[in-house]
Amino acid sequence: MDARFDMFANEIAVKFAKRFANAALVIHQSPLPSSTQELVSLRASQINGCGWCIDMHTKEAAAAGETPVRLNLVAAWRESTVFTEAERAALALAEEGTRLADAHLGVSDETWEAVRKHYDDDQIAALVALVALINAANRMSVIVHQRGGSYEPGMFAAALR
Repeated sequence: MDARFDMFANEIAVKFAKRFANAALVIHQSPLPSSTQELVSLRASQINGCGWCIDMHTKEAAAAGETPVRLNLVAAWRESTVFTEAERAALALAEEGTRLADAHLGVSDETWEAVRKHYDDDQIAALVALVALINAANRMSVIVHQRGGSYEPGMFAAALR
């Protein structure tokens, strides 16, 4: 199935995408580890069924040196031994922040305490913003049926120049 709409071929969509990318740049330049950023983005994208974003974040993480084992185990992070306690806290926050409709209380106190234990205020701000941003990106891509498989590392940044 082809995409319903080309977000890179519409003037309004491109203007929005550039501002969206600027918001992402703030997170990218934050002290939140880039590997954590990619793992969180990948996990939220898996939950939301966003093939485009799964493709993008898997390939970007691999290009940045993330191991195939860790990438393959993101979907089952609770049942694996390859993630640090800090990463596990971030992945829990990503899941609970993504599944808001499934858990009316949102992020649990237990998860929040784990995040506070492992991250400072700047990292937490970036993490919360990242969860919100990746969920928005997932929704846009799913709505227009943007499919995964064709993404190349760095492609998104190049398309927004």
